[in-house]
Amino acid sequence: MHKSFYHYLMRYREEPPRDNLALFANEAFADPSFPKMADSYDVLSRYLEMDVDYLPTMSVFDEAWEKYEQDELNR
Repeated sequence: MHKSFYHYLMRYREEPPRDNLALFANEAFADPSFPKMADSYDVLSRYLEMDVDYLPTMSVFDEAWEKYEQDELNR
């Protein structure tokens, strides 16, 4: 079964966060407007670029997106 990016990202949540990916997951979890059902890079990157300030750099999202794509390919 295909999962959304948000669902995938939640596997990286941890307190305290040990890296930027965990911090991103924690912040996305706390963000009530995060597009939880989205699985489109364009939709997610547009949201993150325009509507949030919790990512230190978009490369954190890009790294997470690459992992998500790999995981989806290997399913």
